[in-house]
Amino acid sequence: MHENNTVVVGIGPVDFDDVVRVARQDAAVRLADESVEAMSASRARIQALAEDPAPVYGVSTGFGALATRHIPSASRRQLQHSLVRSHAAGSGPEVEREVVRALMLLRLSTLATGRTGVRASVAQAYAALLSSGLTPVVHEFGSLGCSGDLAPLAHVALALTGEGHVRTPDGELWPSAVALRASGLEPVTLAEKEGLALINGTDGMLGQLVLALHDLDRLFTLSDIAASMSVQAVLGNDRVFAPDLQLLRPHPGQADAAANMAAMLADSPLISAGDEARVQDAYSLRCAPQVAGAARDTAAHARAVASRELAAAVDNPVVTLDGRVESNGNFHGAPVGYVLDFLAIAVCDLASISERRTDRLLDPARSHGLPPFLADDPGVDSGHMIAQYTQAAIVSELKRLAAPASADSIPTSAMQEDHVSMGWSAARKLRRGIDGLTRVLAIEALTAARAIDMRAPLTPSPATEAVIAELRAHIPGSGPDRYLAPEIEAAAQLAGAGALVTAAESVTGPLR
Repeated sequence: MHENNTVVVGIGPVDFDDVVRVARQDAAVRLADESVEAMSASRARIQALAEDPAPVYGVSTGFGALATRHIPSASRRQLQHSLVRSHAAGSGPEVEREVVRALMLLRLSTLATGRTGVRASVAQAYAALLSSGLTPVVHEFGSLGCSGDLAPLAHVALALTGEGHVRTPDGELWPSAVALRASGLEPVTLAEKEGLALINGTDGMLGQLVLALHDLDRLFTLSDIAASMSVQAVLGNDRVFAPDLQLLRPHPGQADAAANMAAMLADSPLISAGDEARVQDAYSLRCAPQVAGAARDTAAHARAVASRELAAAVDNPVVTLDGRVESNGNFHGAPVGYVLDFLAIAVCDLASISERRTDRLLDPARSHGLPPFLADDPGVDSGHMIAQYTQAAIVSELKRLAAPASADSIPTSAMQEDHVSMGWSAARKLRRGIDGLTRVLAIEALTAARAIDMRAPLTPSPATEAVIAELRAHIPGSGPDRYLAPEIEAAAQLAGAGALVTAAESVTGPLR
């Protein structure tokens, strides 16, 4: 739930929109009173166990393969700080700010359940760090997705204790201690169990899954828009998108995609100008709803998994509702890793069929009367020839990214952690895949718009005219060859921002 521009984190799960608001819109966070009470109650149980001579994992023992080492009371605070320092072992490029903010919110959400045993003051300090706009530096490599996203979360925990580095809201790199002091925040001194609770979760991969699903909702609609533009550009037919034909194969995503295409094609003179003797269009046109629909249904499954994960309290050991402190395996990232990989396959296929439609527009043997490569003066000009090369290069990369990360596992921690999920890696490659899909769909829309311009005096549907008008507000129409890269980038920016979908919906109303 949220109040104005503040997300309130309670015992229940945060919702998808709140993750996006915190990650991308810099919403502040605060803890609900119920969470403070729950954390105080479970902390009392941890304190009691800390005074018990019997060893308890994470409270009075070492970690991983070192869990057999009993740690005396005098060394337990050092134990927690040593854990965070040693696990903050990431390497490589910095992870995007929105990803770090998402994983921070989700770790805070688990702390707020009261099942981790941390003091309420630690969770409140975590919330204050997030609300300050300071972003701990997290690196690309270091997580195996089991026991959760250890290294990324450890870098955040390190910043909370005043060590390591953060980025200020304007992007400057500061030592954490200096940045905390400048923001009026105090470094946290960790007590028993708290270092472990701050780093033991699937929050990084889950945060990236939630952000990916948000982006894909828009890209699925854009895929339908681009496909409908290509259908018109080659004077295709719209009969295959009829609702009764879709109901013969009742996949919900397929029905939504076909309905979107029918709305985009409504009242198009280009459709009625098609050759009646051409009874079937190519698969990349005719089967567009089947592919885009399957991608939607895949995302629906991933959303169900993400919803369950958002409702989880992932830690080890965990404080149960009846006060027991139990070891468990809930930190394993397999559920999230699998759907991240599944989405990467869908992203690849959606881009692949888009590239095939673009290629058809450029080939005079298959474009039904368009000039070669949509060139103004073919031979002197190359038109969009190399734009399709760019699509092909991206699609080839997406095929590599579709190889599942979760099929791999490398044993760690002296074989104590002998099977890992690689869910973080699955999330990272999905992010790259979504960027690639955005660019491929943008090039299709840009190319189809050029092809439709060349059909004058025939005009497209009113909804398509609105999309082309949005493109033309930023990118000139057909003519002799120009420097093409900036035009592709402008189209990609419009696609990523949702401007092309908004333009279409100004005519059609909300698309599915």
